[in-house]
Order: sequence, then C-alpha cells, then structure tokens
Amino acid sequence: MYTPLRIVGTRFFSMASEVYISGTHSAAFITCPNDTVAKEIARGIVEKKLAACVNIVPQITSIYEWKGKIEEDSEVLMMIKTRSSKVPALTEFVRSVHPYEVAEVISLPIDQGNPPYLKWVGDVVPE
Repeated sequence: MYTPLRIVGTRFFSMASEVYISGTHSAAFITCPNDTVAKEIARGIVEKKLAACVNIVPQITSIYEWKGKIEEDSEVLMMIKTRSSKVPALTEFVRSVHPYEVAEVISLPIDQGNPPYLKWVGDVVPE
C-alpha cells in the first residue's frame, strides 16, 4: 500500500512543480483543401521541428468571401501545437508549400494547459 501512495505522491509533486509561462506556446490553425495535402504539410512541419504535434480534423465546412463572391468549401483543419517563437517560421514554411493563393495560418497563445504536455511541446520544439 505504501508504494502506490508514494508513486502517486511523487507524480503529483512533479506535475505541480512544473511551471509554464503563459504565452510560451501557441496553437496554430491551418485549413487545407483535403486530407492528402494536410498530411504532407503536417509531416513537413513536424519533421522540421516547427511543431510538436499536428492534429488533422476532417470535413469542416468553410464559408468565406473571396474575390467578391461568397464561397462554401469542404476543407480539412490542422491544429498545431508549437512554441510561440516558431510561429513566423511555421507561417513561412506553410506559405512555401500550401496550394492556396492565400494560406490561412493563424495562431493563439496558450494561456494554460497540462504542465507535462506543455513541457513535452517545449522539449520537442527547440527554441
């Protein structure tokens, strides 16, 4: 009985002692025309260490104005976790490989989250 309590106590202490500074990391969002393009871009992003993780959300519907017309398209959404300092390089990479004339790359700073996960993002993505 003592050993499980000790493990839980040690884990709780290590999780509580990890400090995250708000805004150090960001979540970025990119839309792509299809799953194939999203996977190619996602793989490049992770291989270049521009992000720790890219989630690909299939089948979103985007309604937007483009060149004076209201458009509606099926797209794929990429959710990217990275360091805030990497967002400019991430944006530049996406612009260089994305098929859209104007690629959507937006990011929001991460205020809070699971400290071990945020530590992992920082460990995977160099400064």
